Amino acid sequence: MRVLVIGGGAREHAICRAVVESGAQLYAFMKNSNPGIKRIASHYYLHDEKDAEKVVEYALENKIDMVVIGPEAPEGAGVANALEEKGIKVASPTKEAAEIETNKEFMRNLMKKHRIPGSVKCEAFSDVAEAMEFVEEMDGMVAIKPIGLTGGKGVRVYGDHFRTLAEAEDYIKEIIERGIGGEHRVLIEEKLMGEEFTLQAFCDGLTIIPMPAVQDHKRLLPGDEGPNTGGMGSYSHRSGILPFMTPNDYEEAATILQKIVEALKRERRDYRGVIYGQFMLTGDGVKVIEINARFGDPEAMNVLPLLKTNFVEICMAMVEGKLSSMKIGFERKSTVCKYVVPRGYGVNPVAGAKIKVDEEAIKKEGGLLFYASVNEENGSIYTTTSRSLAVVGIADEIEVAEEICERCLRHVEGDVFIRHDIGKRELIEKRIANMEQLRV
Repeated sequence: MRVLVIGGGAREHAICRAVVESGAQLYAFMKNSNPGIKRIASHYYLHDEKDAEKVVEYALENKIDMVVIGPEAPEGAGVANALEEKGIKVASPTKEAAEIETNKEFMRNLMKKHRIPGSVKCEAFSDVAEAMEFVEEMDGMVAIKPIGLTGGKGVRVYGDHFRTLAEAEDYIKEIIERGIGGEHRVLIEEKLMGEEFTLQAFCDGLTIIPMPAVQDHKRLLPGDEGPNTGGMGSYSHRSGILPFMTPNDYEEAATILQKIVEALKRERRDYRGVIYGQFMLTGDGVKVIEINARFGDPEAMNVLPLLKTNFVEICMAMVEGKLSSMKIGFERKSTVCKYVVPRGYGVNPVAGAKIKVDEEAIKKEGGLLFYASVNEENGSIYTTTSRSLAVVGIADEIEVAEEICERCLRHVEGDVFIRHDIGKRELIEKRIANMEQLRV
């Protein structure tokens, strides 16, 4: 079978690896020259991933049987729709189904309309003064979000990113006036207190099969300081839930995802592909921060290496509505993933810097390497303004997986930055203590 993967990041490298390990012939369509993907692909093409016409042309030329879309932007651009119109199977959502991610206002309205649990108090505004009235009603304790896509970097939360009403007003004005996220509109939500976690699931339009829970770390600096990023790293536990969670919390999150998929079906937006919820575990249970129409990045790199079931067969089952007949298994292992990013990432990243990677040494240490937004030229690897590469350690315990990850990172050299506290015992114990306090 010929499978085309769209996207050139570390998440897509992980997807590509899973495709090849499933015995399929890999083709890749990406905007950057990802060395890891190039090496394992039968053929690749470098081009704008949102160009639906070009994707279709490439898929037809190469007699592609099935397509998996990695990033959200091509989904929002209707790439899946264009492929399906030509009879090509796509294990990723259409533009209409992907609106659950590409339009945060749509997601919140869907949850309200269908009375899905996990909702929060929120309103969308096109007028700064009206938005500020709502912020004042909430005593400033809010999260401010552009309506559309911002690569995980558009959200600002009281206490973390701003501390005064004047700062809140400045950002609201900036979103509305500049059209950040593609719309001159802003979503204001109540601030949630608790611990964030990600739950990803395979979905065939009706059935969902959840994967192990993962905790991502959005903030750039150790101790959850600094600006938001696309994600600096993540970890998972061999139990399938996180150390600060209970099995009931996991079930609550899975139930919310199931209800969202059912609501989309009632709205005639059949959802086929991976869906994931970014949740906040609060003292009042599980709340939805956002829903995403794809694998997480970095969370894909925590779960895909643990997958025991043939990935391409799962993708086909999602396309054909046959997930309920599949038994999907994951290795009972813990994982720690840490991103290597260019110096200045999150503020003013250095592009074009050379990175040295000793792939053999990383392999000997027992780690996995996933290239992200880098370019390979004449055998050398250079940074872009986005994240460069990710390293994953896998072991029975999180602590050991973290140590493997750190040993591997010693074999990466360059003008780069790494958030080293991800997966360390001190940070995880802090998460556990926080939830114990909130549950009292």
